[in-house]
Amino acid sequence: MKRKKRVKLRRVKRVKKQKHPFDRNFFYLVLSLVVVGLVFVADISAPQALTYFDDKFHFLKQQVVAAVVGVIAMIVISGIKYSYWKKIAVPFFGFSIILLIAVLIPGISYSALGARRWISVGGFNFQPSEVVKLSLALYLAKVSEMNKKTISYFVPLGIVAGLIMLQPDLGTTIIVATIGVAQIFVAGVPLLHFLGTVAVGIVGVVGLILSSSYRRDRLITFLQNTTDPLGKSYHIRQILLAMGSGGIFGVGLGQSKQKYLFLPEASTDSIFAAIAEEIGLIGGLAIILVFLYFVFKAFKIAVNAPDKFSKVLAVGITSWIGGQALLNFSSMVALTPLTGIPLPFFSFGGTSLVMVLVGCGILLNISRYETKKITSRR
Repeated sequence: MKRKKRVKLRRVKRVKKQKHPFDRNFFYLVLSLVVVGLVFVADISAPQALTYFDDKFHFLKQQVVAAVVGVIAMIVISGIKYSYWKKIAVPFFGFSIILLIAVLIPGISYSALGARRWISVGGFNFQPSEVVKLSLALYLAKVSEMNKKTISYFVPLGIVAGLIMLQPDLGTTIIVATIGVAQIFVAGVPLLHFLGTVAVGIVGVVGLILSSSYRRDRLITFLQNTTDPLGKSYHIRQILLAMGSGGIFGVGLGQSKQKYLFLPEASTDSIFAAIAEEIGLIGGLAIILVFLYFVFKAFKIAVNAPDKFSKVLAVGITSWIGGQALLNFSSMVALTPLTGIPLPFFSFGGTSLVMVLVGCGILLNISRYETKKITSRR
């Protein structure tokens, strides 16, 4: 009798790389955030726009233009292979550094609310610090692929953070540091160097807070927000009043009282407080959950990225948008001091919205080339 040959089944895992349509669910998620953001900008900004510009849709019109430009840019960029950004990472980063220097020069830039953060060109205002978030993520991703020494990450990060602090803008500095730390970690920098960077960053932030009377006041107000209710504590008290007034289900869309010039920066940094007043705890938690889903989808794109450059870049973009949302939410519920950081997609601000959508366009393109593990039997 012939022996029956035993055929062993074994699983073979291989990685398949191919171009395919971008992540449509992520695309529709981004579009939904843009649309909902426009609705709330129209709602919350109306009293301020009517008071200062005699046109309740003044801010909405500007935000719609930024949204259209940003969405078109996102769609176009989603079709440009991510490796293209590797070629222009260095000159783009250099250009953004020049912009950060220019914003410190009177006559080229202008100041508002005690900070010099904007450049005006032909009536168009933009913030260089929003541009540098993307350029830094691109530059550090390129550095990671070239397997440079640890100092190659720290020097550009330190230059960017230093220039932004001269504006001054601690909130954006924290976001820039978040981008850098996340990318350095994913890039595979030695653990001791990474921990050293985190320690230096923490000491640096504490030093920056203590070295400025304005930032010290913000910290003291955070720790003792019942003092000076009509002065230093006014902003955080109005935020908490707005959120507390919303209760479980909110006072109703369009019915916020705090947006009538009681809540400072109602259409920008503090917009989530006014939104929570209108849609309540349930609605506020829903928005937070949507952002968590956004971060999950974006990190999934990073995990499946085809190479080191795209992986580190995707992590940087995700850390930028997710970190900014987290910092805004935490300051609105008094878990962290107020830092004046906008909420992505929701806060009024054309430069911020356009750059966030450009970053999403890059993530969409990376999703076209994601690697998939295929299991076969032999």
